[in-house]
Amino acid sequence: MMTSVFAIAGLQAASAETLESALSRAYVNNPSLNATRAEVRSTDENVPRAKSGYRPRVNATADAGLSIVEGDIPASAQSSHQETTRKLRPRGYGVQVDQNLFNGFRTENSVRQAESASLGARETLRNDEQNTLFNSASSYMNVLRDTAILDLQRNNVEVIEEQLRQTRDRFNVGEVTRTDVAQAESRLAAARSQASLAEANLRTSIAVYRQTIGVEPRQLAPGRPLDRLLPRNVDAALKVAFSEHPAIKASLHGVDAAELQIKIEEGALAPTVGLSGSVANRFDNTSFGDRAISASATIQLSVPLYDGGVASASTRQAKETAGQRRLESDSIRDQVRAAVISSWGQLEAARAQILAAQAQVEASETALNGVREEARVGQRTTLDVLNAQQELLNARVNLITAQRDRVVASYAVVQASGRLNSRALGLNVAHYSAKEHFDQVKDLWHGLTTPDGR
Repeated sequence: MMTSVFAIAGLQAASAETLESALSRAYVNNPSLNATRAEVRSTDENVPRAKSGYRPRVNATADAGLSIVEGDIPASAQSSHQETTRKLRPRGYGVQVDQNLFNGFRTENSVRQAESASLGARETLRNDEQNTLFNSASSYMNVLRDTAILDLQRNNVEVIEEQLRQTRDRFNVGEVTRTDVAQAESRLAAARSQASLAEANLRTSIAVYRQTIGVEPRQLAPGRPLDRLLPRNVDAALKVAFSEHPAIKASLHGVDAAELQIKIEEGALAPTVGLSGSVANRFDNTSFGDRAISASATIQLSVPLYDGGVASASTRQAKETAGQRRLESDSIRDQVRAAVISSWGQLEAARAQILAAQAQVEASETALNGVREEARVGQRTTLDVLNAQQELLNARVNLITAQRDRVVASYAVVQASGRLNSRALGLNVAHYSAKEHFDQVKDLWHGLTTPDGR
């Protein structure tokens, strides 16, 4: 754990931000995560679209026109030849209803496919949530690390400046040579360069923090490892990952959807049965002032005999796609396994690095004190002192980096196990429920307004 918090240069002091509060901000504000939520809501609408195959199609029609008929009436013994003109204004309205009765179970399988796609989209959202929270934790710890390193580098510049001043004083009284002064000047230039690099690294980390979490970092409190959610060992982590990781679950839903597509394509070869009914009211259709009401109901059977091979090719294609999805699922499972093992190894390495870095810092501090005392009595050179100072600086940087890696690695293990989510972390947020939107729209028959009022 980092034992101190370094204020970020150029930022206003404010109440300290904790890692948990930063993750809460990212959970609510991250645009990529919110975009995935919108994508899931869009995918949910495929379910009522598929269910529309069960429902009737109703169309209303209306028409109006003008009919002019001109003709001659032949002469008879009692009358002479006559010309006649007849004008009619035929008009009418009607309603037609078409209802599918059977289409080779294509509607049923389409609904099941849409539901599988929606479930898969939810798992993809969970995986994106994991990635967002992990990236946020990583960016948080990167800002802490780079802030602490910048503070060390700036302090190192001040120490070497003092060392150079003392070396010049000793040179003026003849205790050291010009070479000692040059060595101190060289080391000071290198220290200033490292401080500039550390400042650039911090600015980069701040930019990534802003991109991921949505606000500028202020005063950041120390981050803590996520030990309470860590599995006991790597085997337990693998067991959890194989049963809970959202990427694996999403791929399995993809396999289900692909297999249902096979049945949908096969359904094109089955006969279809439909019912059609209509009612119409006509006026002035054959003579002025007439009116006729007609109604009809028809059951139609259609049996496909040959479609040029389209359905067969589509079925074979769907089978190949299903095979592809199964292979992709196996590949994702292997990727999750590799991620668990890799992150667990990084966690153990970070733990060991912290112990080694702490021992290195203690030894380097002792060595520097000894070298300084020996240099005062002429047993050590200026270069020896500078080298001892650099070793202590490197040891402290290594410790800070190891502490950062320890925290990030713990989050990486939980992410690889599939349990890095807002509820498990106990974030103080309104937890998003993809199922709520699904339940709101799955059985809708009509309406243009989304559940949130748009």
